[in-house]
This record gives sequence, structure tokens and C-alpha cells, in this order.
Amino acid sequence: MFARVSLAALIAMAPATHARVVSADPVGNTPHVLDGIVNAIALVGGTVVVGGSFSEVADAGRTFTEERDNLFAYDLATGRVLPGFAPEVDGPVHALAAGADGSVYVGGDFPAVNGDPARALVRLRLADGSAVPGFAPKLTGGMVQTLARRGGQLYAGGDFTGPRTALARLDSVTGAADRAFTITPGAPRTPRVKVYALAASRDRLIVDGSFTTLDGLSRPQLGVIDIGGAKAKVAPWRTEAYDPACMAVFPSYVRGLDLAPDGSYFAVVSTGGPSTPRKLCDSAARFETYTKSQGVKPTWVNHTGGDSLYSVSVTGAAVYVGGHQRWLDNPQGRDSAGPGAVPREGVAAIHPRTGKALSWNPGRERGIGVKAFLAHKGGLLVGSDTTRLGREYHARIGMFPLP
Repeated sequence: MFARVSLAALIAMAPATHARVVSADPVGNTPHVLDGIVNAIALVGGTVVVGGSFSEVADAGRTFTEERDNLFAYDLATGRVLPGFAPEVDGPVHALAAGADGSVYVGGDFPAVNGDPARALVRLRLADGSAVPGFAPKLTGGMVQTLARRGGQLYAGGDFTGPRTALARLDSVTGAADRAFTITPGAPRTPRVKVYALAASRDRLIVDGSFTTLDGLSRPQLGVIDIGGAKAKVAPWRTEAYDPACMAVFPSYVRGLDLAPDGSYFAVVSTGGPSTPRKLCDSAARFETYTKSQGVKPTWVNHTGGDSLYSVSVTGAAVYVGGHQRWLDNPQGRDSAGPGAVPREGVAAIHPRTGKALSWNPGRERGIGVKAFLAHKGGLLVGSDTTRLGREYHARIGMFPLP
């Protein structure tokens, strides 16, 4: 039996819809992550939870420094780092999801939290960083890369091998795997199958990763799962867009994905290296969620011309993309600016209908790239590995507000 959830809770989990593009001037009260990288961001009520691989954080004015083991939290309105939330996470955090009753789900590549066994996935109280009793997911064999909570269900993806392979639906209270959810990614392009990203709406689960099949059905690196009925099933939606090979060092090259607030379409970003305009290496692409076809084509594609994109956030007003890109609108680029290319360092916004770069261009020190976005009703949070955002000092975490 899976946990029930109130209508109010479902509304709170709904994606943020923006009527306009966020400001290019970041707010000044976000704290700073002083080393490593930010991989994931969650918003629980008015508290921002930040996960990654780091050891120190500072307040916005850099007047004090606090030790934090790969996870910390701060007040969205004031930027104040929560003093009581300092869990000891013994490894990188890759995924976060807001939980009920002031809690957060934390996924990653760690064997223990606060000295207690908690392999790859744990639920923590924001009040004191302690584990919520009764949540025992028992994942084995690998890490959690991505999480999405929908009501009483928690979807987890990664390269774990038990109790499911790479993709599982768990009870959000107990962590028990749903035995009725048996969809399995397979035939990977890499030594082991891995789900890189997933996003859930009321009736669809979008997943991407190194797989080429879902439940034995051909789904090269990207698939849509119907979760609206009594039993989840692979939707009659298939694209060959990610079937062609990119550079050999990127046998699997899909990375981030996000659903539009109304669930009608989603965007996928990729790595892969310089390529041809006919391939989706180093690109952002839009797909329609409810198309029924074995040959779904992207609605549009925007190429960087040879630079990786890792994260994407769809708000209705824009499709925000982040990585270590130098350009957008650059299908002819080969680590260079081709005809029509526009400079967009590290972070950019794409028109959701035309697929062309918007004028929004705050700039970001490139580094490895943006690994986390979180859109909320007040703006867009950005997590990365660098210290310059919007031409200001914002170490590894920052926020662009809605004007």
C-alpha cells in the first residue's frame, strides 16, 4: 500500500510556471559553496536544500564559514544557512527531492549518513538532519543519480542493481519498492545500464540514460512511460534522435531533462562532442509528450557547436539550459562559432516555441558546467562548480529572480 497524499501537497509539488523570463541580475543574499560542485537543489517550503560534493559553505557576506559534508540548507528569503541541518553524508549527493513534513530525500553515491548505513538513498529531517524513521529503501549495487516524487510515490534512477535495475518506484514513506512497477532499462551502450535523468507528471514518466530498450522495446537513450493507469507501461512513443553515435568517448550522451509545467512537452540536453547538424550531440531538443509514433521527431533542436549541456529547466516562458557552452544557435560549429551562432557563456535561455536563443544572457564562468536548476515561483536557482554568475561572485549556487 502506497502512502496517500493530499491535494494541497500535490499542488505544492507542481512545477513552477513563469509568465516571463527571469532577471539577468542574481539576488545578493544566496550563500556560497567554497569548494567542489553543486549537483542538486530542492525546495522544501521556504528552505533550499543543496547537495553535491563539497566541504565548506559561507554566508552571502562571507563573514563566516561552516563545514558541511556534501549537503546543506538555507532560508530562501534571507539566505541564512540553517545551523541545525548539518548531516554527515559520506559521499557525493547527486539528487534531491522535497518530502512531506519538512523532510528531503537525498540520493547519491554514499554508504552512510550520520554514521549509520544508508546506501545511496535516505530521507532526512530539515529540523536537525536526522534520518526519518521507517524509510528503508534497501537499494544495492550502485548509486542514485536522479529522483522525482509524485504524491506517495518516489521514482529513483541511477545505476543500482537492486531491488530493481537502474529504475525503481518506491513508497515515499517506507521506501519499499513497488512490485507492480517492473519496467526495466536494458541493452546499455555502456558497461552497465544507468538512468541519468527522469521527470514525472500526473500520468507520464520521462527517462533518459545509457539504455537502448525499456522492457525489451527499442527506446534509444530516451523513453516515455505511461504511469496514469493501474499498471505502468512503456508508452507508444519512440524516437531515433539519440540512436546515432557521437564521439567514442561518449557512448551514451543524453544528460538532463525536464517537463513543461503543463506536462505537454519536455526538453532534453546532451553532451557528445562536435558533430553534424543531423545528430543531437551537444544540443538541447524539445519533444511533445503525447505523440504516438515509433518515429518521433524533435520539435526543435538547438546546437552549441561542440560544448556539453548538463541541465535544463522548462518554465513556460523559457527553456533554460546550462553546461560549459560558449554558444547557442550553432549547428555548423565545430568547437567554433559557425554562421548565426550567438555567444551564451555557461547558461542560456531558449524560446520554448521557436527553439532559438532568447536575448537573456547573464553569463557564467564555464568550468565543468551547470549541474542543477530549480525553478520556483520566485525565480530560478542555479548550481554549478564555478564562482561567477551574472558577472558577480556567487560561488556554486545563485538565483535569478523573477522581475
